[in-house]
Amino acid sequence: MSASGDRLQDTARRAALALPDVSHGYPFTPGLDVYKVAGKVFLIVTDDPDEQIITVKCEPEHARAHVRGYASITPGRYLDKRHWISLGPGPGITERLITDAVEDSYDLVAERLPRPAPRVRRARRRRVVPEPPADPRRLRQGQ
Repeated sequence: MSASGDRLQDTARRAALALPDVSHGYPFTPGLDVYKVAGKVFLIVTDDPDEQIITVKCEPEHARAHVRGYASITPGRYLDKRHWISLGPGPGITERLITDAVEDSYDLVAERLPRPAPRVRRARRRRVVPEPPADPRRLRQGQ
């Protein structure tokens, strides 16, 4: 069953908020609800009732396939059209497809985040120096 515009947006919002370390707000304009991970955008939900779409990051080859396969998926409305797609209500746009698109977008953004530096240990461990091996010549002489 295809998702209506309201359901499409609600599904995307729920999927995004279920992911770790997600924040959202309206940094660009009051009509665009923007979801981020570590300050990087992965989902934009329009609040315009006449244009109920979501925009997500997508690998270019998958983006082209989605645009070819679904009439209501277009190149990203607000961002780089190679790496972003916009989904609107229409045939084949299911809740599963929406959730997968949001999760894939999150993963693409999260995997490109810089890795945190390894934790520095503040307490120094006492280094144990091993005893040198016994001199085999002394062992043979009984010493």
